[in-house]
Amino acid sequence: MARLILFTDLDGTLLDHETYSCAPALPVLERLAGLGVPVVLASSKTATEIAALQNELGLSQWPAIVENGAGIVWPHAEGAVDEGGDMHVRIRAALDGMDPVMRSRFSGFSDWSVEEVARRTGLSLDAAARARQRKFSEPGVFAGDPGERGAFIKTLRALGLDARMGGRFLTISQGATKAGRMAGVVERLGGDETAMTVALGDALNDVEMLEAADLGVVVANPSHAPLPALRGEDDGRIIRTVLPGPAGWAQAVGDILDRQG
Repeated sequence: MARLILFTDLDGTLLDHETYSCAPALPVLERLAGLGVPVVLASSKTATEIAALQNELGLSQWPAIVENGAGIVWPHAEGAVDEGGDMHVRIRAALDGMDPVMRSRFSGFSDWSVEEVARRTGLSLDAAARARQRKFSEPGVFAGDPGERGAFIKTLRALGLDARMGGRFLTISQGATKAGRMAGVVERLGGDETAMTVALGDALNDVEMLEAADLGVVVANPSHAPLPALRGEDDGRIIRTVLPGPAGWAQAVGDILDRQG
């Protein structure tokens, strides 16, 4: 059996989009733990949020990709990678330096109270407070039409920033991606050319990660439009689940483990 390294998105993938439960996936997570398969969480969530989930799911021994790839949290209290100072402060400064009309179209987690973040996400107040502890990125919503949104993203790119759509929010960052972090994580985990990488995700900000893996799994999420056809689907390198969220995740990962022996 080739060494398996699994990268997974959270909201809408391993976690139910509405309830944030991963109950259907727990037996497969236990199976992965028994096999010693690294499970690397890769999410737009903050390092604080990820750490809490890793503790809950028994995944604290593995690294995690946080804030859409803008940072990595390593185990054993090594902390998060920060390659450009406090990027969140720079993002907020860039937003506040925009044309006021364009700026008014975007509102992010830092513009909202803890209660408002909880209302928009369905998180508890404690979880919403953790979600506001941004270091590398700023998620939010853009209220303008598609043309205004395109101009907004173009302005961000001129400032060295980027914006990617996830399952719920448009997230602004320096442009790092989940996919861009994968190779470094594989190397750090001691993977070589025989290692098999599997990635699971449901949203547009997962596409590059899905396409970069040896096997990508698009997890169904009825709460938003399906992802367009991806590079690798024709040859079976990317597959799609029928069941949504953690149920689809569990079925897909269980099938992969069965096929790998």
